Amino acid sequence: MGAGGVALLLGLLLTEPLRRFALRRGITDRPSGRKAHTRPTPYLGGIAIAVATLAAGVAAALAGSAFDPVLAVVLGSAALMCVLGLIDDLRQLSPRLRLCVETSAASAVVVAGGHPTVFGGTFDAVFAVVWIVFVTNAFNLLDNMDGAASSLSVVIGGFLCLTALADGSMGLAAVMAALGGSCLGFLFHNRHPARIFLGDAGSLFVGFMLASTMMVVHNDAEGLSGPASLLLATLVPTLDTTLVMLSRYRESRPLMQGGLDHIAHRLRRLGMTVQQVVRCLSVFAVAGCLAAMLVTHGLLAPGIALVVVSATSVGAVGLLLKVPAGATAVPHADVPAWTAVADGARCTVPPSRDQSREPRKDTTLLPAPGTPAG
Repeated sequence: MGAGGVALLLGLLLTEPLRRFALRRGITDRPSGRKAHTRPTPYLGGIAIAVATLAAGVAAALAGSAFDPVLAVVLGSAALMCVLGLIDDLRQLSPRLRLCVETSAASAVVVAGGHPTVFGGTFDAVFAVVWIVFVTNAFNLLDNMDGAASSLSVVIGGFLCLTALADGSMGLAAVMAALGGSCLGFLFHNRHPARIFLGDAGSLFVGFMLASTMMVVHNDAEGLSGPASLLLATLVPTLDTTLVMLSRYRESRPLMQGGLDHIAHRLRRLGMTVQQVVRCLSVFAVAGCLAAMLVTHGLLAPGIALVVVSATSVGAVGLLLKVPAGATAVPHADVPAWTAVADGARCTVPPSRDQSREPRKDTTLLPAPGTPAG
């Protein structure tokens, strides 16, 4: 769609001036003993995505006479998420305040756009709000490696664009095309080695946009087809968050404490490169989205889909839990080594510019003897 092409161009062009502005103003994710990247890297990439998505999406919806109240609520609430994330990037907000704002925005979307019907009544509405908030924060956690969150956003956004088109929701289809295009343009700057990060402004905006659109386009689903489609389309971020929560609970660590214990970090420790990790996550996202489309169109029984995905997910989480957490992968031969101290274990990792980071994580990185501090 035209909205996707315009958003791609805007995302590509807006990111560089925002990167330079962030560097001049010191709006950067600075290296420290708790972070894996080795030089200040600017935030504000999410602002480029939000502006490109809103501008191109609204213009396309208006041009096609497809701008309606539901779309206005979704876009307005997503813009609020972007502002919330930007404030958190500049000045850390309390988790309680963030959760209150996220819940209010999700409630507005559910009231305006509806939700799938499983049991009927209030429970379904509460479940819908909780799910939107969960996916929003799952994307915030998923933004932990160069290109990972933006690549998955392109995949899921493309799937939702097709779903919205089939549903006749032309406004939402245009916005999803714009979101996918803007993330693709941003990916040029965010791919490994990343020159700019999404920041909370971007990850909260993208996660909320995807979750809210998913809820609206499945608002007429009944029974298990709704939950099955939602789970399959967000398989990777859901698995990642589940893995992290289980890992931290087993190790008696605070659930909200950052760390290098995500799927991406564990795959890196198995020897995969950053590019291979991103491709692997993207392939699984494509598979989940294709399965969700089959469920949506009645070509795959939702009960069978839930059983298969649940069994597969349990097996995958079980295997990944066996991979030691706390640091990134084995160093490359041509990169000076650093020593990572995390959870009482010491291992060698490269001081690359992997975006193997999560805001305010508490992992400690110390230069190995004889290694320059940079």
